[in-house]
Amino acid sequence: MQGSATGLAYRGRTASIGFARGPLVRVDASTTCERVAGTLVEEALALRKAIDLASGQIAELAAIAGGEAAQILEFQVALLEDQDLIEAIFSSIGEGNGADVAWCSALDAQIGDYNSAEDEYLKARSSDLADLRDRVIANLRGGEGRGPEIPGGSVVCADDLPPSRFLEIDWSAGGGLALLRGSPTSHVAMLARARGIPMVVQLGAIPQVGATALLDGEGATLELDPSAEQLRLFEQRREIHRKSRASARAILRRPTASWRGERIKLLINIQRVEDLDHADAQYADGIGLMRTEFLLAERGGLPDEETQYRAYDAVLRWADRRPVTIRTFDAGGDKPVPGFTIDGEANPFLGVRGLRLCLARPEIFTVQLRALARAAVRGNLRVMFPMVTAPDELEAGRKLFADIVQSLQAERIAAMLPELGIMVEVPAAALAIATFKAAFFSIGSNDLAQYVLACDRSNGALAPLMDSLHPAVLELIARTAEHGRRTGTSVSLCGDMAGEERCLPALLNCGLRQLSVNASSLAQIKHTIDRLSSGGGLG
Repeated sequence: MQGSATGLAYRGRTASIGFARGPLVRVDASTTCERVAGTLVEEALALRKAIDLASGQIAELAAIAGGEAAQILEFQVALLEDQDLIEAIFSSIGEGNGADVAWCSALDAQIGDYNSAEDEYLKARSSDLADLRDRVIANLRGGEGRGPEIPGGSVVCADDLPPSRFLEIDWSAGGGLALLRGSPTSHVAMLARARGIPMVVQLGAIPQVGATALLDGEGATLELDPSAEQLRLFEQRREIHRKSRASARAILRRPTASWRGERIKLLINIQRVEDLDHADAQYADGIGLMRTEFLLAERGGLPDEETQYRAYDAVLRWADRRPVTIRTFDAGGDKPVPGFTIDGEANPFLGVRGLRLCLARPEIFTVQLRALARAAVRGNLRVMFPMVTAPDELEAGRKLFADIVQSLQAERIAAMLPELGIMVEVPAAALAIATFKAAFFSIGSNDLAQYVLACDRSNGALAPLMDSLHPAVLELIARTAEHGRRTGTSVSLCGDMAGEERCLPALLNCGLRQLSVNASSLAQIKHTIDRLSSGGGLG
């Protein structure tokens, strides 16, 4: 912390670049579980109403947010559908406890179990449980207890913030997020970057003071009740950032980016079809990653073949002749899906997820492959398998896919086998990259980094160790890129590193010539590559 006569400044870590100036609004979770209880019947009915309301609220948030945000919220939905837990809580009410007491006791016990678990994934989920606890309690109180109303353009300050609370805030008027703890690799950080919301984490203890806040997501600082000089310098930095963004937008219309005389293909990642509405998406060289998990978040069960086909076909038609890489279901890990993923795994990140899960559940995987095979007749589709460890997994997926194409053609349904590639996110795959007979490779830097560094990327306590630019991570990226160059196989990177300006020199020096980023980052990344190419550096 730095202080002056008229203002205080706190330094943290950047999670999302940008600038915000506005009132500081503290959002501190309330764990008080007191209210006036009614009869046993009234309490049971009140709790059922509060749970149903919470389920609807979360489903509505998931439907609006879509994509990975919806998958993150599935954990809370799954807990509300846990009949063993719910029945135990109603039994507690039957023993004379109020609805709030019964609910809090059960959730606090679960939170305690998660916090005491050795597995960091489970520890990270405790904040989701606390969020769900407080949501139901707020519903029991008639909507009170979810925190203060947040004016547009506010700098929201909290110890930590669960994804559902972030999604409830109206960011249309700007604003920013300042977390006392948190992690730049957390789910909330990913959501903030995707929406262009400046965010700084790990700010430490901040007093309950400060009417006005200046949040600098570039310099990772929070200034409270700033002096005139602090305001002047902040506005100066913000104006430089604004001009840089404007220059970047102008560059989108220029010829493609290049570095050392080589063309750099810039593609985009999308979470759902609606992401293509972003104004900058049209300037992409194609779609480097279409996540399909949003289809699993729809209410009413797993998606049928026609629903999936329509989504894939819409994206392929939008892209015209540009390549589109669609990733098959990457469920599991931090994305549980009721009726699909396996419950109770000790370590879901190292469990049955991605292609492992799809091969174990062919009745679900077959439906997706049928839809993809039908969509492939447009000619610009590439299909990518996630979480691949061994060549045998790729070949098993290829054989199943080929059999499905043959079956569709026998039914006189137009279908074809698209190019098949893999996500390189398991260290074993990167180390043995030459053993995979894939048409292309796409490096998933988020998972690759967490597996190489043995750090859960959602655990804020490990954030100082979770460095994507660690030499071990870069060595595997360079190894994969070199294999692609040597064999003439396409290699791209579609993880968060591709959208981080500080990582670009290292990625380009590793030999990567294809990067896939969120549409909101496309302009700035192209602008940065142009500056690097002209010797301007990152400063």
